[in-house]
Amino acid sequence: MLKKHQGPFITAILILVIGLLSIYFIYQIWSTKAVVVERPIVNEINEQNDGRDLTSIIHEAEKNVMLIEGRSDNETITGSGFLYNEMGDIVTNAHVVKHADVIYVRTANARIYPAAIVGISEETDIALIRVPQLAGQVHLEIEEKKAQVGDEVMALGSPHGFQNTVTLGIISGTERNFTVDGYDYRNAYQISAQITHGNSGGPLIDRESGKVIGINSVGTEDGTLGFSIPIDDVIPQLRQWSNEAQTDQLDFASTEDIIHKADPDQLMTDADYLLEYFFDSLSMRDYVGAYTILGSGIQKNTSYPDFRKDYMQLAELTFDKVTTKIIDDNLVQATAEVSINSKKPKEDELVKTQYTYEFVIGFENEQLKILQSNRTTQKPSE
Repeated sequence: MLKKHQGPFITAILILVIGLLSIYFIYQIWSTKAVVVERPIVNEINEQNDGRDLTSIIHEAEKNVMLIEGRSDNETITGSGFLYNEMGDIVTNAHVVKHADVIYVRTANARIYPAAIVGISEETDIALIRVPQLAGQVHLEIEEKKAQVGDEVMALGSPHGFQNTVTLGIISGTERNFTVDGYDYRNAYQISAQITHGNSGGPLIDRESGKVIGINSVGTEDGTLGFSIPIDDVIPQLRQWSNEAQTDQLDFASTEDIIHKADPDQLMTDADYLLEYFFDSLSMRDYVGAYTILGSGIQKNTSYPDFRKDYMQLAELTFDKVTTKIIDDNLVQATAEVSINSKKPKEDELVKTQYTYEFVIGFENEQLKILQSNRTTQKPSE
C-alpha cells in the first residue's frame, strides 16, 4: 500500500526542488544586472527641489522682513521684525517699540505702513505689532522645535538702517541666561552670526528648513556673538496677543506725515531698494512680486500675463550701474537707469542681450511705485 503512493510523492519533491533552484538562479541574474530607468521619479523630485537653494530661501524670507521705526518726540529707534501670521502681525523686540508714540514699518519693496502694538512684554524682550494692509499675505513659517548646537542659521534684519541684510552662522551655544536693560533672556541661542544695531527683532532662520527658529535680540560689543530668543518659547504668548486683539480698537498713525517729511536721501535710498527688489524678483521668477510694485498706469497698459510672458524664457539676470536722482521739487519722484544682462534660450543656445531700463519712481496711494518704465536694447560694442 505504501509503494503505491511513493511515485506521486517523489514527483512533488522533484517539482519543489526544481522550482527553488529556478528562483535562486533568477535572483542571481537580477542581482548582478543593472536596471536602467528612463526618467526615474527620484530625479524628477531632485530637479524640482534644486531651486530651494540659499538664494531662494533668502529671497522668500526677505519679503517678510521689515524695518521697524519707533518714533517719539525725542528720538527714532530702528529695529527689525518679521511677518508672523495671516492677521498682518509682525514680531519684533519690545525695546524697539516700547517708548514709541508712532510706529512705521518699511517692507522689502519700500512700502511704508503705520503699525500699532498688539502686545508687549515687560519681562521678555518681545512685542507684536499689527499692519492690517499685510493681512492675508504669505508669512514666514515657524519651526516649533529647539535648534541644536552646530545647526546652520541665517540672521536677517536691517542693521544701521540697511534693509535686507543677511548674516550666516551656526548655533554655537544654547540655554544661555542673562539680563539686559531689564529684560530677562532665558534659554537663548548663542549664534556666530552678528547681531548689531537695527538687527533687533529680525528672524533667525534655520538654513535647512527656511523656517524661523528665533528672534534676534542682542549682540556683544565686539560683534563676535549674537543671541536670539527661541521662537517656540514665546509662541503661546504671541498667539494669545494676536487672538485677543481687535484691529478696529488699535491706534494707528498716518503715512501722510512720513511721506511729506521724507528727505531726498531717504527717497533715493527707498528707490534703490525698490529697484533691487524688482530685479531680484525677476531673477527668482517671482513675477507677481515684481508686477505688484508697478504703478497703475503701467499695469493698465501691460497685463500681468503679458508682463510674465516677456520674462518667461529668462535664464539669468544681472544688473548694475544703478543711478538715482531727484527730478521733482516735492520729493515724491526719483529716476534710475539700470543696465541688465538677460540670457534667453533660443533653440539649444543661450542668447545674451543687454538692455537699458529707465524708470520714474514716486508715490501712488501713499506707497512708492514704479510709475514709468522704458526699456531699450543696447547696441553691441564694436
